[in-house]
Amino acid sequence: MASPFYQVIQGNFVIVGKEPDGDSVRFIANNSKLYRTLKRSFRIKPSNVDKSVQLRFEGIDAPELHYGAAVQPLGKEARDQLLDWMGFTNIKFTGNKVTASDPEQIPGAILSVAAETNGRPVSYVLLDAKKLDDGQWIKVDDALLKRTLNFRLLEEGLAYYTAYTSAPLSHREFLRQVASEARDKKLGVWGEDRTSEFVLIDQKSISPPDGQLILSKLFRRCTDYLKAVEKGFRGNLGDWLISTEGSSRMENDRVVVMDVMELKLSDLLEQRNSRIAFQADLLDIVFVEK
Repeated sequence: MASPFYQVIQGNFVIVGKEPDGDSVRFIANNSKLYRTLKRSFRIKPSNVDKSVQLRFEGIDAPELHYGAAVQPLGKEARDQLLDWMGFTNIKFTGNKVTASDPEQIPGAILSVAAETNGRPVSYVLLDAKKLDDGQWIKVDDALLKRTLNFRLLEEGLAYYTAYTSAPLSHREFLRQVASEARDKKLGVWGEDRTSEFVLIDQKSISPPDGQLILSKLFRRCTDYLKAVEKGFRGNLGDWLISTEGSSRMENDRVVVMDVMELKLSDLLEQRNSRIAFQADLLDIVFVEK
């Protein structure tokens, strides 16, 4: 069972010259040696320019702002609100890249226990962390979770609840309830979500200005599937997910439903022509960490 103890790493969040989105910013640790104690630390590769690393926010997945060239509805809104909460003002963009902000850096801390396969520390993000010691391992309870930006994004419906088996059960249960309350109020993504049944004809089907909003992870899988179709793949989304098994980029994620049944993402999809139904409650699924 995953431990609720996470390491405190103090530092600064930076956005100038970067492309932040609604659930990820770059972070410069005061002491980058602390990364060595994280699981899969060998995958963390700080930038040669400023020693920053890209974070993955634990427990959430905001609508995509730049998955390659692909964008989701509410992606920009999630990013802009996150940066505002962090305290960045007078932000100037060229495309999705920040060219100026006031200030250029914001102090804070991350709580992390591991990096994911792409080398991003999986993190709870804190702005007010002065009373926490750099390098300290601390039990992350409900009270501390409420101080994180992860919690705030879920509470306001700016991100989907997206949990992995690597997260402690107590965290998953708490964050799931937060997301459930946001869904009951139809806040943010929950007012527009169409994951349970949506039409997929082309990329416009799931992109602004008129496309449907679906779970961000499923959006990424659909986007990659559509690219495969353009290259000649013949089959539906489920067929394509199955076809990726055994490849270097296996996209048919393993999913635990209601904490009792392990399936694959393709098992949860039913497709008739261009209409796709997702056959599970989004708050009842947990992805198996790769």
